Amino acid sequence: MSRFPLPPSVAIIGAGPAGLFAAEYLSAHGCRVDVFEQMPSVGRKLLMAGRSGLNLTHSEPLDLFLARYGSAQSWLSTAIHAFPPDQLRKWAEGLGQPCFSGSSGRVFPRSMKASPLLRAWLARLAKQGVILRTRHRFTGWDGKHIRFETPEGTVASTPDAVLLAMGGASWSRLGSDGKWADLLAAETAPFAPANCGFTPDWPDDFLRRHEGNILHSVGLFFENETTRGDLTLTARGLEGSALYALSARLREAIARDRSATILLDLRPTLPEDAALKRLQAQRPRESLSNRLRKAFALDSTARELLRNATPKDATPHQLTHTLKALPITLTGTDTLDRAISTAGGLRQDALDEHFMIRSRPGVFAAGEMLDWEAPTGGYLLQGCFSTGLAAAKGVLGWLESSVSGIR
Repeated sequence: MSRFPLPPSVAIIGAGPAGLFAAEYLSAHGCRVDVFEQMPSVGRKLLMAGRSGLNLTHSEPLDLFLARYGSAQSWLSTAIHAFPPDQLRKWAEGLGQPCFSGSSGRVFPRSMKASPLLRAWLARLAKQGVILRTRHRFTGWDGKHIRFETPEGTVASTPDAVLLAMGGASWSRLGSDGKWADLLAAETAPFAPANCGFTPDWPDDFLRRHEGNILHSVGLFFENETTRGDLTLTARGLEGSALYALSARLREAIARDRSATILLDLRPTLPEDAALKRLQAQRPRESLSNRLRKAFALDSTARELLRNATPKDATPHQLTHTLKALPITLTGTDTLDRAISTAGGLRQDALDEHFMIRSRPGVFAAGEMLDWEAPTGGYLLQGCFSTGLAAAKGVLGWLESSVSGIR
């Protein structure tokens, strides 16, 4: 039963997963909720994520899961413990979207799409009385009012509480352009690309000739951390899940030292001594390219990388050593707007334990606009859902304390 004599009004700014999940909770607990979104439709980045299979969360043990958030682990731990991966899975299934865990532990809806889930979710929100107001671009505060620019002009609202869920600063065409940071400059750490591509010190013609090619199931090593996955060559450099998992460390190293060198293992399942035997078994009269192709099933991209990284008269020992540890020097990141996610945003010290902005009582924040980052694999969406719920609970507690005369 609601503790409110009259339903309090809550404005949620941003209609991504964090904002919509907060709206679901607050509307179910006696609040009148309006969700404001600057784009013409809601959940655009969620729908984009669903194009390659909607990776909701991950099924690994929770202690390992939490470690993926790096320096933000202690900040997000309480929120994720309160709404952990198994609860997110149950929530999706409650919307008629049964889920499964892939061989890597990643959790997906069986439909592998975001659109059926979003449709069912919006129907639930509508049933709970949530009002969606699209084409409303938040422009800041005017005393107790919050203001928006709309196609019809400037409009204002005076809710009892506000929850910000406006995203980071990547994929601006989907709505998360990071422009809100100008309104909260004193509380915001600069944005930086996360889960992003990197620029290697390769000749432009190499990237042009091999653009779109994939180095399949390779290993990467940097600063005592090893990852594995596919790498895609683009016109700008390299991208792929194996690289994304190292992006925070690589970004920091490049900022500090102007470059970072990773080691590429072209055949991570093949021990070096076995690789040497395979290469030595090839006919010495054949070209190096043929010997590499036959010994290791390397495609033209991998063969050229290996040849470029070894002397022309390289011995089999040198070749197999480089096969297992081919150095690639990275000199920069891809652009901020092309990153899958961003680091930076509202700092932890700017918020209290309930995700309320200390300088603005009654204003809460959640999702990617907070200063945390995580690799792909379900960690990003889980962080958005968990912090969205935590901030919504903070809003409800703040409103209830007002009714009780505590605040």
